[in-house]
Amino acid sequence: MRLLVVEDNLLIGDGLKIGLSQEGYAVNWVKTAEDAEHTLQAEQYDGLILDLALPKKDGLSLLKQLRLADNTLPVLVLTARDTVHDRVQGLDAGADDYLVKPFSFTELLARLRALLRRANGRATPKLWHGDLCLDPAAHHVTLTDEPVSLSPKEFAILKILLENKGKVLSRARLEDSLYGWNEFVESNAVEVYIHHLRKKLGKDLIQNVRGVGYMINATP
Repeated sequence: MRLLVVEDNLLIGDGLKIGLSQEGYAVNWVKTAEDAEHTLQAEQYDGLILDLALPKKDGLSLLKQLRLADNTLPVLVLTARDTVHDRVQGLDAGADDYLVKPFSFTELLARLRALLRRANGRATPKLWHGDLCLDPAAHHVTLTDEPVSLSPKEFAILKILLENKGKVLSRARLEDSLYGWNEFVESNAVEVYIHHLRKKLGKDLIQNVRGVGYMINATP
């Protein structure tokens, strides 16, 4: 999953980038609404974490602009504005969720998982494919009820493929889900992770559509 963080507080922004990256998200971080506008025009994201108290143009204006343009990107507002009026204003402007600073990182992760789950049209948190089960909250995978040890990158690739069962995802799309800006990407990284997943979960789980990308079939 690829996230954009818009936060002008250097300590919070850096902490979010590091913490979310450790959870397997590909994270890009900007500090102004103007930079966020340019980034969102140029790149695709699965979710947006948005501060409201930004320099010059505030986050609420950016949020309203996105919704007026029919941009349905899931947005989690993360702000120190904590009155009922502020929360109502943020949600009515188009936020999908609203979390007040100071915040618990574990709560932020849970809200983010719920937000992205709803955006993908799923009611249950766990991802199933036959006897394979992936639990995003516990960061845990089982096959026929037996735990399977995966690296963070292997887990991230399996998760995005399960969330898009029946769809072919290109290598570039998978790379985008794994790496943020300025992260070195080895030319065969995706192929290596796919190879490891096949060894651990079965060679027929992930299909290679030659010249297009990779997929997990819609049905086991």
